[in-house]
Amino acid sequence: MKEEIIQLADKINKIKEYLDPPKRKKELDDIQKQLEDSSVWNDYQLLQNLKRKQSSIEQKLKTVEELENDVDTLLELSEFVEDDESYKQELEDNIKELTKKVEKAETETFLSGEHDFSNAIVTIHSGAGGTESCDWVSMLFRMYSMWCDNNEYKIEVMDLQPGDEAGYKSITFLVSGEKAYGYLKNENGVHRLVRISPFDANKRRHTSFASVSVLPEINDDTEIDIDPKDLKIDTFRASGAGGQHVNKTDSAIRITHIPTGIVVSCQNERSQHKNKAFALKILKAKLYQLEEEKKKKELEKLEGEKKKIEWGSQIRSYVLHPYKMVKDHRTGVEKKDVAALAVLNGEIDDFIREALKKL
Repeated sequence: MKEEIIQLADKINKIKEYLDPPKRKKELDDIQKQLEDSSVWNDYQLLQNLKRKQSSIEQKLKTVEELENDVDTLLELSEFVEDDESYKQELEDNIKELTKKVEKAETETFLSGEHDFSNAIVTIHSGAGGTESCDWVSMLFRMYSMWCDNNEYKIEVMDLQPGDEAGYKSITFLVSGEKAYGYLKNENGVHRLVRISPFDANKRRHTSFASVSVLPEINDDTEIDIDPKDLKIDTFRASGAGGQHVNKTDSAIRITHIPTGIVVSCQNERSQHKNKAFALKILKAKLYQLEEEKKKKELEKLEGEKKKIEWGSQIRSYVLHPYKMVKDHRTGVEKKDVAALAVLNGEIDDFIREALKKL
């Protein structure tokens, strides 16, 4: 057990080296000087950004200090175990707890992108497979919902298109909470499911596909010019569940950005005004990403390199028959048997962590 503690200590040292406390403390001093400037307090967005950055750095420094104290305590406790076995179980439990803390801190060191601390706008589209794929969309939505519950993130469904028989043709939802986009951004891509179809009377094996798109929620202070003349705005009646109100008012909004051809919609709110506001938020996020892609000249299409939602293009496979396994094809992370089923119940942290390390 002492070796495990030493390994954890090595990981903590690497996290500390990556964080570079002297550099971070200098950043805190610079932020404090800016906050002492009275003009900053007249700029709400700048003030909020500075405070958010200050809080983030302070939290990271505090976390590393706490981890160092914890590992020192465990090393001391390990000395007692050599003389008294009654301490063994307590030490094992503490090692497991510290391991989780270190893994979380390790993951957060890779969150350094401009929008990693933003909320996330997630859209899941059904692909090849008809009813099967629509049901697969609902399963993925459930998986992400459970992950959000486990990590204290809030989900708000903003748009959905029900499937003809089951599930959803597409669903868009907002994940609110610190680092939501940073954690979820690498879920972007095609997800493949292999199972015995519950919709097939002959109980044959089917393969279904769904694409996941993840965008950051863009702050109001980010400069994205949208000319009202470039927008075509349509209202329609919501097609999802929602009682009599849904069928009686044209509260749903569809916005087409004419220069780019981007189409966004929102129908979940009863207020047409709220639906329009959220649809514009999605449009702003998509236009921002489009501009970023043009600058980098790495991608030609919106939301990353678009692949057909079918064979050979998946980032992750979820196989439930004839064996149970979930495999991420980018990182090589695999979960088998009971662990594979746990993935569909929201336990995707290992996939997220390895993707942040390697991608």
